[in-house]
Amino acid sequence: MKVCEKVQRKGTTSYNEVADELVAEFSAADNHILPNESAYDQKNIRRRVYDALNVLMAMNIISKEKKEIKWIGLPTNSAQECQNLEVERQRRLERIKQKQSQLQELILQQIAFKNLVQRNRQAEQQASRPPPPNSVIHLPFIIVNTSKKTVIDCSISNDKFEYLFNFDNTFEIHDDIEVLKRMGMAYGLESGSCSAEDLKMARSLVPKALEPYVTEMAQGSLGSVFITSSVSASNGTRLSASDLTNGADGMLATSSSGSQYSGSRVETPVSYVGEDDDEDEEYENDEED
Repeated sequence: MKVCEKVQRKGTTSYNEVADELVAEFSAADNHILPNESAYDQKNIRRRVYDALNVLMAMNIISKEKKEIKWIGLPTNSAQECQNLEVERQRRLERIKQKQSQLQELILQQIAFKNLVQRNRQAEQQASRPPPPNSVIHLPFIIVNTSKKTVIDCSISNDKFEYLFNFDNTFEIHDDIEVLKRMGMAYGLESGSCSAEDLKMARSLVPKALEPYVTEMAQGSLGSVFITSSVSASNGTRLSASDLTNGADGMLATSSSGSQYSGSRVETPVSYVGEDDDEDEEYENDEED
């Protein structure tokens, strides 16, 4: 019990720290013990601490990484454990749902971009020349839509990396992916309205491992993957570029009424795989006679 209390109180400790404290406590309480008997008792206490820590670790009350001992917690009853597992299950299901949505949106982005590239190549071949410079729109981009009567005040920073738009009326902002979808570059997969011919074309634009996902998206069995977020802006509210489209230059906008942002660009998820930690070292052996 004393070993358990020590580790729980400290949160993170070590075998030597717990053993030294308990030896000091018992030695102070038994001042009448002879010096030679005291040495024997210290070794005995350290053995018992070693055994107690192993038992606590086997019961998953504590964990050990190399020389560091951490408190996990006392065992819970079955009802609490079941409730905790259910919460963890819901959390993981929600995470899977989010990752699935990200994957579907990335598939749409790849199909839209590749379809756009093919369309531009065909246009160049038919015209036998590249497009005029003033007709080219570079990616990424955003489109701001508002009434013709809206007064827009635009300020640009000296380095041209930040833009401030001030509207006196409602406005809409659309990113490049949303525009490409509306142009049909995603073959209607975002709404589950894809013809058999378009599905065949869409499947040819993704790696073979992703083709089944494209088929399910076309059938609408994975649900709507069209990501739209709405932003209301009152006077003085600023919308940063990272809120609107990944990779676009800085842009800030304010409106005296409200705004709508329709966008579906998502970042490519990145996972990091670390090296396996070295195996835990054994407790230091202080039991030599």
